[in-house]
Amino acid sequence: MTPTPTSAPMSRGRLLALTGPFAAMEGYDLACYGATVPVLLSDRAIDADVSSAGVVGALVAFGMLFGAAVAAALSHRVGNLRLLLGGSGLFSLGMLVCSIAPTFTLFGIARLGTGLGLGIVLPAVTAYVADHSEPHRRSGNVGIMTSGYVLGAMLAPLLSAALLPDASWRWIYVIGALPAFVIIPLAARSLVDRPAHAAEDTVRTAETSDRDLFGLRPLLGPGSRVATFLFWTISFCGLMLVFGLSNWLPTMLRDSGYTLQSSLLQTAVMWVGAGVGMIAGGRIGDRVGIKPVVAAAFAVGAASLVLMSVRPATGLLFLLMFVAGLGFIGSQGLTNAFVVTRFTGALRSRAIGWALAVGRLGAILGPLVGGLILSTELGVRFGFFAFAVPGVLGAVLALLVPGMRRAPAPQERALQKSPGAAA
Repeated sequence: MTPTPTSAPMSRGRLLALTGPFAAMEGYDLACYGATVPVLLSDRAIDADVSSAGVVGALVAFGMLFGAAVAAALSHRVGNLRLLLGGSGLFSLGMLVCSIAPTFTLFGIARLGTGLGLGIVLPAVTAYVADHSEPHRRSGNVGIMTSGYVLGAMLAPLLSAALLPDASWRWIYVIGALPAFVIIPLAARSLVDRPAHAAEDTVRTAETSDRDLFGLRPLLGPGSRVATFLFWTISFCGLMLVFGLSNWLPTMLRDSGYTLQSSLLQTAVMWVGAGVGMIAGGRIGDRVGIKPVVAAAFAVGAASLVLMSVRPATGLLFLLMFVAGLGFIGSQGLTNAFVVTRFTGALRSRAIGWALAVGRLGAILGPLVGGLILSTELGVRFGFFAFAVPGVLGAVLALLVPGMRRAPAPQERALQKSPGAAA
């Protein structure tokens, strides 16, 4: 289905209503696998075990890594909207295959495809929203769109609690395939193919030399190199925290002496804090600048983890969990907003794509670090401190990101002169 090739202005409400569900896909996917693993392990027909379930979980993160790299490399050739539609189609196809897979091997292959699709979707939708937002609303719009991730993450366990174990686990993945039949056709008809708000972005997405196969040359050139490496490291820290805490925080709280029910409720509060952080942080970033907001989010998240290590009273813990969600999960969404506001149109898609690709290494490492710590005699308190470290590092690095130069960088001027269609 071909996107609408027009540059007509798009209302803010329509932009966010049509792009938010794409962000919700990753949140849903992150939560649905964890929610269905216990049932998968008990389903003798699919023949899954704990070891293979862990491998399949890692396959999604690897798929996301390569998907984000694909988005970064192809954004200037294909365009963000086409990448968004194609990536979400691949995600939906993967979910559909998961729902009918007769073996756990095929299920794992489908999960890899799902991760690949998601890896393409998030950088594409983030850059698309930034391209179509007025400059003074860019951070806020990206924050609101990214908060859809939280809704997806909360929807999966709610549906699982309502359907399982009475209904088959396959229905959870059937629901995940619905974007192919609802969201994608609607977006293809309603989303425009060219930015309407690009007055300050004198550089448009253009085709580059064949030698710039992966779209990295302008990001690593003078004027962009330092910011690029800093964003890669910040994204690594952010995604390490998101995936590490999502996997292990309930266990860490239970091992600290809280009940399982209390731990799960506190985790839900963390996701609420994440949504508030993304929306409020984006709006504040539009007013005071996104850099101090990202740094503050990482810092307060780190402080909340340190305080959790002393096993506070349950009431205070709920507040700390809210702040942790606002700080750590919210900070990653705000980092995405930081990237797409720091780089102008020609570099925006590539910058966010490569930042998320490198960041996915943190998504892989986070759960491994948590599991390693909890399997040793270091103790759960050490785990809180260990996850606070990338939070502090993320705050410091965010403050070091240099401002964008007013004049286009040499690489961007070269892009301006090269022929190509805008995305």
